[in-house]
Amino acid sequence: MNTTAQPQGFWIGRHRATSPESFEVRSPYDDTLVARVAVPTDEQVEQAVAQLAAAARPARELSAHQRAAALDHVSRRLTERAEEIARTITAENGKPILWARGEVARAASTFRWAAEEARRFSGELQRLDTDAASTGRMAVTRRFPIGPVLAIAPFNFPLNLVAHKVAPALAVGAPVLVKPASSTPLSALLLGEIIAETDLPDGMVSVLPLSGRRTGALVTDPRLPVISFTGSEPVGWGIKQQAWNKHVTLELGGNAAVVVHEDWPDLRAAAERIALYGTCQGGQVCVSVQRVLVHERIAEEFTALLTDAIGAMRQGDPTDEDVQVGPVIDEENAARLESWIEEAVGAGAGLLHGGTRKGTTVEPTLLRDVPDGTRLAEEEAFGPVLEISAYRDLDEALARVNSSRFGLQVGVYTTGIDTAFRAHREIEAGGVLIGEVPTWRADQMPYGGTKASGVGREGVRYAMEDITESRMLLLTGLAL
Repeated sequence: MNTTAQPQGFWIGRHRATSPESFEVRSPYDDTLVARVAVPTDEQVEQAVAQLAAAARPARELSAHQRAAALDHVSRRLTERAEEIARTITAENGKPILWARGEVARAASTFRWAAEEARRFSGELQRLDTDAASTGRMAVTRRFPIGPVLAIAPFNFPLNLVAHKVAPALAVGAPVLVKPASSTPLSALLLGEIIAETDLPDGMVSVLPLSGRRTGALVTDPRLPVISFTGSEPVGWGIKQQAWNKHVTLELGGNAAVVVHEDWPDLRAAAERIALYGTCQGGQVCVSVQRVLVHERIAEEFTALLTDAIGAMRQGDPTDEDVQVGPVIDEENAARLESWIEEAVGAGAGLLHGGTRKGTTVEPTLLRDVPDGTRLAEEEAFGPVLEISAYRDLDEALARVNSSRFGLQVGVYTTGIDTAFRAHREIEAGGVLIGEVPTWRADQMPYGGTKASGVGREGVRYAMEDITESRMLLLTGLAL
């Protein structure tokens, strides 16, 4: 980490640049200085965008093997530098080192998947001679980039959520400008350094740590016709409103629910998994478990198991190999969580465990029967806070899951195939996970939400489709 007075530079294409203006990156855990980072000037931002626009054609004309080779290189280098990058994530984000290492491994996998998809992103053939008037004709449909991508990334996965925007763009030949979160720019800058080692066209990828004002100007810049945003709901919908004539993908989070049905055989294992994935990484995961719905026949037993499991979560210094729950990103969010907990308890919720904070560290917390209308019941906590309540039957459970204005992912613990398919049919969310917490994600699967959780899909192949448009070629006079 660069803790000297010399600010760390940013990336305009494959060239590192700096400027007189800079800001500090500090550890969320103990507020120590991690690095200083230079902020691009308006002229440097214009240079990056102009280069991005100029790179659109050569990027689109790259062969599959050229795109795949670059992606393979990034995947390999992430693996080679894994420990360095993991410690950077922990330093700037406060994520426990065990989860930071997992994030680097996932990012390497994301680029590997993109390399594989780049090799088989071929389009489709459709013979048209099914009708006499179309004899000898065939349609070839391929997908081409809509244009350069503005990728706005959040703080909670400062490497892998950048990877989920950059890797699909490179796989289809789309230039991309990365705007990392101001609190966690270092991981994205390391990624920019690795990408600069490839043979991609110069100017195809830039990484610029920008303020909100300068990002707002890019949102409306016509040279960036695609925007991929992961972050808070108000900002995301504001971007979509501003960029009404652009292609916008939004990943905005939610208050993820998990249903534990009466037929699930191993309640202890389910409780331990729910506790882990409701509190890990400080609960700062878009699909972190927040609402736990348990069948009334097993509610008392399961509540006791979950309370014990949450109490067993290890919290502390994120550089400690045994720590599972780190701090939240800043004291403002820690204070917000504290006030939401106090509001819920004041409205009648039972406090089963936790409820306190010290600085940015919020104790893993479990509440029972949080009343409707409280912020913990209605909004995304984005912290290590869960609430549990009982339901009578599956009708009630599914209705309560769908009562949320969010719909990203939902977990359902059941062994019943009919229950699983009914949940898939009726739950209004982008994903339904059977026998698993909603927090689980494989980087190649489709990932995205409905309702207030956003629009569009990530997951490498699905993102490749999302940022491209189909174009049909008609061939005539063929002997089919």
